[in-house]
Amino acid sequence: MTLGGALTGFLVGLTGVGGGSLMTPLLMLAFGVAPLTAVGTDLWFAATTKLVAAGLHRGHGTIDWPIVRRLWLGSLSASAATLAWMKLRPVDQSSVHLMTVSIAVALLITAFGILFQRRLHGLGSRLREVDQVRFRRLQPGLTVAAGVVLGVLVTLTSVGAGAIGTVALVYLYPRRLTPPRLIATDIVHAIPLALFAGAGHLMLGDVQLGLLGNLLLGSIPGVILGTRLSTRLPHQGLRALLALLLLALGAHLLLR
Repeated sequence: MTLGGALTGFLVGLTGVGGGSLMTPLLMLAFGVAPLTAVGTDLWFAATTKLVAAGLHRGHGTIDWPIVRRLWLGSLSASAATLAWMKLRPVDQSSVHLMTVSIAVALLITAFGILFQRRLHGLGSRLREVDQVRFRRLQPGLTVAAGVVLGVLVTLTSVGAGAIGTVALVYLYPRRLTPPRLIATDIVHAIPLALFAGAGHLMLGDVQLGLLGNLLLGSIPGVILGTRLSTRLPHQGLRALLALLLLALGAHLLLR
């Protein structure tokens, strides 16, 4: 578990992706953790890991705070609504099945988002050139809407804050966000969202603190190393391999 946490933390620091996308299916498939417990524990794991990464990125001055605030406006409100729905819905076999399928679908969306990120970046750039005024006028509202989608996905599955958030930002801000700014902005947005959703899961009894401690023992040094290398190493190849791994994990969960 500590080794898995270290690898996941390294990927989070290096690419901004990998917190919930890797840790939740790893807990379910490799360690036999129940879906609700895997999601709740992973939210606190992701929040703590990304908090360390954000502190390092802040020193580099790469966080775009106006974009972060727009994302929070949508994601935190959507997370609160999702937690209220989960509180009212009794936990039975059908709800566990729904969460498993939701995690699998979120993994597949994340993988395709990583694979087609460059095409979405190109599409965003073309739209900005063709109708720049209209595109800039729609940016704030679309950013809030992206936050709503992320809030629901992260609260329900703990997946999506990194990869799907990055893909949305690449499309919406193709020129404003350089790769280091993109990673830092996405990480900082994900922290309060994961903490908020994680607090809800903690009240629902879905967090295993002993498991969380073992994961963090590896993830904190891993994320420090990954963050320090994020501005120096090209990581497109690593992201492609990560996408293929997520496709395999998502397909396996669906087949289960």
